[in-house]
Parts: sequence; C-alpha cells; structure tokens
Amino acid sequence: MKAIRLHEFGAPGVLRHEDVPIPELGPGEVLVRVHAVGLNPPDWYAREGMPDVPPELKPPFHLPLIPGTDVSGVVEALGPEADGGDGADAASGAHRFAVGDEVIGLLRFPAALQSGAYAEYVTAPVADLAHKPATVDHAHAAGLPMSGLTAWQYLIELGHDHPSPFQEARHRPIPLASDTTVLVNGAAGGVGHLALQLAKWKGARVIAVASGTHEAFLRDLGADEFIDYTKERAEDVVRDADLVLDAVGGPRSKRFLRTLKRGGSLFPVYFGDFDDAENAELGITVTLTQVRSNGAQLAELARLIDAGAVRVTLDSTFPLADARAAHERAARGHIQGKIVLTVAN
Repeated sequence: MKAIRLHEFGAPGVLRHEDVPIPELGPGEVLVRVHAVGLNPPDWYAREGMPDVPPELKPPFHLPLIPGTDVSGVVEALGPEADGGDGADAASGAHRFAVGDEVIGLLRFPAALQSGAYAEYVTAPVADLAHKPATVDHAHAAGLPMSGLTAWQYLIELGHDHPSPFQEARHRPIPLASDTTVLVNGAAGGVGHLALQLAKWKGARVIAVASGTHEAFLRDLGADEFIDYTKERAEDVVRDADLVLDAVGGPRSKRFLRTLKRGGSLFPVYFGDFDDAENAELGITVTLTQVRSNGAQLAELARLIDAGAVRVTLDSTFPLADARAAHERAARGHIQGKIVLTVAN
C-alpha cells in the first residue's frame, strides 16, 4: 500500500510518500480501507519530534513512523474477536461491524500519539470506531474524531476515569442550558467550531472569539456574539460568563479569568500558567483533560451530524501524496474548520 512515513524528525519535507506493507490485524481489530484522514496538532508535534518537551516526558516514537489518528473509511477485514463496536461490549455482539461498513475513528489515542492513519489501510481497535455519519462524505467525516471528541469531553461528558496528566483535579464538564453563557476562544478552528455547535445544541448563549474573517462563518454556526480579537480583547469586554473554552490555550489563557463570574469555569485545551490560590480566591474552576478514543461518544457525535445539529467544516483537502502541503497549510494558521487528506480508492 501507499503511506506517508517519516524517517527523521523535522519540517514538513520529512514526510515521504512510499510503499509499505499492509498492517497485520490483531485481536479486537478491523482493517480499514482508508478514504480520508483528519489532521490534528499531534501530527505535527510528532513530525517535529516534540523538541520542546523534556526527554523524560516524551512518548516513545519508533522511526520510520506513519502519522495520523483520525480516519474515515470502509471495513476491509475483521481480526479475531472483532465482533463489537461503537464502544459496545464485544461479547454482546451489539453494534457489530461487518466487512463493507463505513466507519470513523480516533485510533488508540493517547496510548499511541500516532496510529498510522496516513495510509491506504490502517488497523483499528473496534472500541475506537463508530459507524460513519450517513449524511456526509468521508472527507467531512474524517474531520470529526479528535476535534469532536475533544469538544465533547470538555463540554458534555468526560466518559472515563483516567487521571489527568496535567493536574490533580479531575476535569468535569458543567451543565449547559439556556441560562449559560459560553465563550469559545479560537472558535473557527477544528475544536472551536465543533464546541460552539455543541454548546448551542445544549441551548447555551455562545460568544465566539476569532479573527474578523471568520465572523460570517461563526454566526452561521450559531454564535450569538462575535469578538474580533484583532480589534478588541475579549477580556476587556466580556464579564460574567459561566464558561470559557479556550481552544487556543497556552501561556495567555489566564487572561480569561476576568471574563468569568464567581463560580465559573475556564477550560484551556492546552496547558497554561495558572495559580491555584488565585483561582480559588476568584471562585473559578480551571481544569483541562486529555482527549481519549471513545467509539460510543463518537457514535453520539455521528448521530448529531446526521440530525443536522452539528456539521464539520473543511478548511482544505489534499491528496494523501501531498501530506507535506497539508502540513504547510497547517503551519500558516488561521484555519477555518479542518484540514483533511483524501485517499484514492
């Protein structure tokens, strides 16, 4: 089969399109013939070798490496014990996958930072898969798994008991309703545009923060208010919000504390610099979590896609062979929705 591999870490130019063996099935896995692959930040972190991460904290990478975790495709073959799906108990046979089924998945994350999805075929644990939404094509479906599950696990249901690698406090989503105001920073990106829609699905009032070029797009998704961060700072104009989901996160996330009411919550998707004592004095909860593969939750998101409550927007698509160009597009930033690789079949 054809796949994208890296034999060394570095810039997008290290991504090579080459022939590799089709992977062998293990117990509880299916072989997926890939139609599309969603790109995510861990893909370029891995490509670069995570140079800013201390060696003792880096996950193991074994070169040559096929990147990718988000996939949409068709079940080609079943491995032993691969008789369950959509997060169901395999022994029950519920939601069984069959050869020919269209499926989506976030594969093995975060146990494996990369799972070989940049390829014509990939093996996938059945517990990580859901049936593909019937109303969208493979390219749009491939944009859903990691970004959709991130938004879901931050806002709707964590769905696991794994301790956070970033903090002692356990992340807990807050109830969202018509009397809840949610600010989404980085609202036009992969996580942000899906989080906005999930908050609206729950009835919340949503303030979207992005650059001005994204205003029409975000209002069309349901944003009640829009803030162009190139013209004004959200922390200067927003007060008494119930929740901030900062899909950008990082060192500057702390600035959103002033936008929240006492009892509010700040959820940075990427770790920031916070003072627990200050948070406690303000009466604000600051927690984050690590997205995890979850076929059952992905099935819920697929149902929302088919119901028209949520949609995935594509920033751009590239053929698998042009993965380098796709990574270069990601590096330019200001992404509206998702970048996806398409695989000819």
